[in-house]
Amino acid sequence: MSEPQLSFTAFVLSLASTAAIHFGDLPDPVSGQSVEPNLDGAAQMIEILSLLDRKTRGNLTAEERQVLEQVLYELRMRFVEATGSSRRIVEP
Repeated sequence: MSEPQLSFTAFVLSLASTAAIHFGDLPDPVSGQSVEPNLDGAAQMIEILSLLDRKTRGNLTAEERQVLEQVLYELRMRFVEATGSSRRIVEP
């Protein structure tokens, strides 16, 4: 049996899902239970995605770039909403 291929887009969406779990927006995938928000964990996932954005610049397809930029935008806005502040995580 062959292993499924992981695309860049699937990888980005996986990281975004992990951030959503940290925000408390999705249940824990193991227990199925809602979890308390972990904003430090969410911030770390945003920082990882931002690093990925910087390191892959110029090497992505237009679709991959669009997905990454949209995910980062939405997660950053969600972070501001969750913290009620304009605290910056990572410079865009």
